Amino acid sequence: MIPALTIFLLTYALMLILSKHRHFVALASAALYVILGILPLGKVLPAIDFNVILMLAGTMAIVALFIESNMPQRIADVLLARTKNVCWAVVSLALFAGVISAFVDNVATLLIVAPVGLAISKKLKIPPVPVLIAIAVSSNLQGAATLVGDTTSILLGGYARLDFLDFFALQGKPGIFWAVELGALATVPVLIFIFRKHRESLPKTELAKVTDYFPSVLLVGLVVLLICASFIPDKPEITNGIICMALGIIGTARAVANRGTAILTRVLREIDYVTLLLLAGLFVVIAGITEAGVIDAIGDVFVKLSAGSVFRIYTLLVFGSVLFSAFIDNIPYVATMLPVVTVIAKEMNIDPMVLYFGLLSGATLGGNLTPIGASANITAIGILRREGHEVRVRDFMKIGVPFTLVAVLVGYVFVWIVWHP
Repeated sequence: MIPALTIFLLTYALMLILSKHRHFVALASAALYVILGILPLGKVLPAIDFNVILMLAGTMAIVALFIESNMPQRIADVLLARTKNVCWAVVSLALFAGVISAFVDNVATLLIVAPVGLAISKKLKIPPVPVLIAIAVSSNLQGAATLVGDTTSILLGGYARLDFLDFFALQGKPGIFWAVELGALATVPVLIFIFRKHRESLPKTELAKVTDYFPSVLLVGLVVLLICASFIPDKPEITNGIICMALGIIGTARAVANRGTAILTRVLREIDYVTLLLLAGLFVVIAGITEAGVIDAIGDVFVKLSAGSVFRIYTLLVFGSVLFSAFIDNIPYVATMLPVVTVIAKEMNIDPMVLYFGLLSGATLGGNLTPIGASANITAIGILRREGHEVRVRDFMKIGVPFTLVAVLVGYVFVWIVWHP
């Protein structure tokens, strides 16, 4: 067990130090587990969740076409046309970013909405920093709401065999979607208070023109097909991945037929190969430490810390996840903790769902505590820097901390009330 644990800890450390090359670190670590005989070669391919990989790749292609079509910009313009001042415009944009991020990658969501926030700031000569921070933290918030909203949600869906509808209702109870949405609603008063002094009227602008409605149809079709798949009993585990990938290929092929190969280059460029390779490596690494008994040992530690109290272990998972995700990438964290949670639930003889949902909500929202806690935050800071604005940590945390605490507390209470044993 010691060699496996040592490699695992070294892997995490190197992913933090070499964040731009974390996929290479994960793949090298995976290879090391196989070379050292910790994980038999025959268990490598079964360890990789190809359903998750295909879901991500297909969804990324559809999202790239959706953004290219200008539909998100059109929706944002319509929202702004119906708001009375800057305060409500920022709140509307933040909520819009949250709704979009329930179906679209968080960074992609930010790239959709951020230009609108920048345009408003420039026209009215108000500081763009708080506006883009509000949009960034909101885009991170609702990723846990649906099966396709965030990589962590897809990881949970693949691991716990949850379908699209299971995020809304499961075992006759409200799913995590409602916990996230209640958290989102609770953040509205926070944003209103932060932007209460900005009562400037908005300038009238022309609505953006949609260049192609088909990607929007594809995105709606994706949700509908995933819902339909939820009703198929004993379906192959790779079903959701095939649905996402098939629609991604159909959309890309149609775009190439209509507009030439240039669109293919843009779609392929938008697929996050780093995340796909990172996940492939992590799946093997986690299989390695599971094989060596490390996961069971970590689970035992958590059970001992809880002293037999489900509420204590739930609380530890939620707020521990918030803290860890404020400083480290939540993808490897969630991928590692899912099997640990399973061990904890088994040893405590409880339904693991309360712990799964606690883990997901804490890990998804924790990134909003710091500027480096989530990719969307880092992207927003990069956009602001290119515009000549530096973001101080305290500027970010003035919005990120109250926003996160309110959303986490509401979700924490809701999940416990609904799902506690």
